[in-house]
Parts: sequence; C-alpha cells; structure tokens
Amino acid sequence: MKTSLLTIKGTKDSEVELPLIFSTPFRAELIHKAFTNLTSHKFQPQGRHPTAGMDVVARSNDPPTGQHQARIAKMKGGGGGRQGQAGGVASVRGGRQAHPPIVERVIFKKLNKKENKLAFCSAIAATASKDLIKSRGHKIEGIESFPIVVTNDIESISKASDIFKVLEDLKLMKDVERLQARKPRTGKSSLRGRSKKVGKSVLFVTKDASKISKACGALPGVEVRSVKELSVLDLAPGSDPIRLTVYSKAAIEEIAKIKSTHLELMVKVR
Repeated sequence: MKTSLLTIKGTKDSEVELPLIFSTPFRAELIHKAFTNLTSHKFQPQGRHPTAGMDVVARSNDPPTGQHQARIAKMKGGGGGRQGQAGGVASVRGGRQAHPPIVERVIFKKLNKKENKLAFCSAIAATASKDLIKSRGHKIEGIESFPIVVTNDIESISKASDIFKVLEDLKLMKDVERLQARKPRTGKSSLRGRSKKVGKSVLFVTKDASKISKACGALPGVEVRSVKELSVLDLAPGSDPIRLTVYSKAAIEEIAKIKSTHLELMVKVR
C-alpha cells in the first residue's frame, strides 16, 4: 500500500510505502471503548467533608414519639434565625447529602493491553479513509491522497508564519478556518467563563515535535504530537473517528516499528 509523499509546498515528491499497521480493520466500538477508559485516567477523585451539612445544633425529641410532631431533628436556639426549622439531615434545606461521593470510589477504568493496542492501530489506519475524515466534519476539498504524508522538512519549522504557508499549500487552511464560524455558547457555560469552545482541526504527527509545536501554538485547533505521545485521545477526540492527520516521513518510519499481536497474525496470513 503506497501513498504520495508531499513537499511542504504541496507538490508531489515521490511515493512512500505505508506500514502494515494501515491495513488494520476499522473498529469503531474498540476506539470508543479505549477513549472512554483513557479519559477516566484524567479524572480527579472528589469527596465531601465528613460532617458537611451536620455542623448545626439540631436535635429530635427524646423520646421521639408521643409529642404530636414530626420526629425529624429541629434547630435549637433562643429565638429568631432558624430556630425550630429542621436541619442536620438529608431531607431538609441546608442539610447533608444523602449519598455523597467518596474519595475511595474507583474511577480509574482499565483496558486490556491487546484491546488498547488494537484500538490504537485501528485509529491510525482510519486516518487513511477519506470518508471517515469527511464524516467528522473536516474540510478536505482538493486533497487527493490519504493519509497525508509530508517530507521531514516540516519538523524543522519553528515560525507561525511558515506553518501558515504550509497549511495553505497543503490545502488545509479551510479546515482551520472552519473553527472560526463557531457561535459563542450561552447560559451557565458563558457565565462561568467558558463562552468559547475551541474545536479540533489538523493533527501533525512527527518524530520530533519540539520545533513545530511552537509554530502551531497560535493556531486554534491545530495540535502536534510525536509518535511516542500519540494516543486514541488525539486521533479520535470525543471518541468520534477520525481526525484529519498529517504525518511526516520520519513519523511513518516510527509507526512501522509498532508491534501488535494482530499485526503478526496478518503477516502469517499473507
């Protein structure tokens, strides 16, 4: 399986042989499962103070029967304020939660290694599908070959002005401009300082991301990942396959070194 190798000016340089990993079948359910499990690794444990909602002087009648009134605990006091109101229990205003979250709750979801590797390989292979990329909403008019593979010159770019030219020459600028048409959010999210939500655009996958990551910092939605840092979270944001991805030639060579059980079986079948 071969694809075109493009220069940073958008012209065809030669052809490059894609590794066997790009022949992995598309498994949407595995990608979704891997995304869900990997997302849980970022969750922060939360809990409540042991006496939250109960730091009040509220007592029920002793004995609680035969008083011709509710047995729920009432506020004590000498007149005024919340005297006589119910408090300190879960069913009243200002009371404690009935079943508050606890820090000991297990929120770290695990995934089998083979499943995780297969989902990762499937996400990489899906970047060669024009239909899947288009179904996610990316603007890919004028782009002929997928996956998009560029020469290693792209890894040496360190200026934002240069990366702008590269995106225009590779016909990727329309997808970046797509994010500017997003309407600001309203409601609670706007009141809490989250009126703008930046979407996902082009993902650059390189062997060394130290220089190009600085150049892409000013572009909304454009991200850079090295092959070692690459994850299903980057390739399928929101578990929605698949993201518009640009590989460097060196990145393709690194991806070819990835080992997996299903790849070994594919070699035996061939």
